Amino acid sequence: MNTSPETLLDRIQIAMVETSLPANIGSAARAMKTMGLSRLVLVAPQLFPHAQASALAAGADDVLEAATVAATVADGLGDCGLVLGCTARSRSVGMPALSPREAAHRLLEGAQRGPVALMFGSERVGLSNADLSRCDAAVHIPTDPGFSSLNVAQAVQVLCYEIRVAAYADAPVVAAPVAPVHDVGDLNATLAEMEGYFGHLEQTLADIDFLKGRSARVIMQRLRRMFLRASLSQREVQILRGILSDAQRQARLARAAQATPGL
Repeated sequence: MNTSPETLLDRIQIAMVETSLPANIGSAARAMKTMGLSRLVLVAPQLFPHAQASALAAGADDVLEAATVAATVADGLGDCGLVLGCTARSRSVGMPALSPREAAHRLLEGAQRGPVALMFGSERVGLSNADLSRCDAAVHIPTDPGFSSLNVAQAVQVLCYEIRVAAYADAPVVAAPVAPVHDVGDLNATLAEMEGYFGHLEQTLADIDFLKGRSARVIMQRLRRMFLRASLSQREVQILRGILSDAQRQARLARAAQATPGL
């Protein structure tokens, strides 16, 4: 590694989405601190701050006090160049699936370039399909099929342990699938930049009448998966958005010509 383990760990954010029990937030903060991670992001927590969170943190109060609270995933993780989602659905998410060990190496590789995140869903339903669609890959903890239920704070502990082991390993293993290598100095597009691109893409498809009555949701879901697999750089997103803007201009000119008699 070219960057110290401590610096890499500081760039890895643990995001908890719509957590209902404050005790789980405190337990997750404690799990993080024992493994040297400190950046906690809470997206729309039902109860926070709360005495139960502080009690279960058991000394990790600094992690709770420094936690970022955001209304949406995009608000909380907008600066991240890589986002992985921990889910119990191992085969049905329609995106690359990583083991905890592979996920740890993938996060550390991404952290060489900037902030990254590992996202956990609510206790009752986990991550929604919409939140998973914002992830570059899914992470599945291989529990016993006969009793696969895992508390969210326990899942945080498992992943944080793997991250710490990988960060301090003498010979790190390269995670699979390996993200494409960009030009030197070319940073990965952040979640906010990718969300901006996907919004621009959907609007452009409507402007050029590509959808023609087909389901925009299904088409965009497939396009999201394709572009997230590509691990686009910031420069590549700018180029693609330039193409979309030009397509929108041409569509406007075509509509104006049709609406003007004699042209």
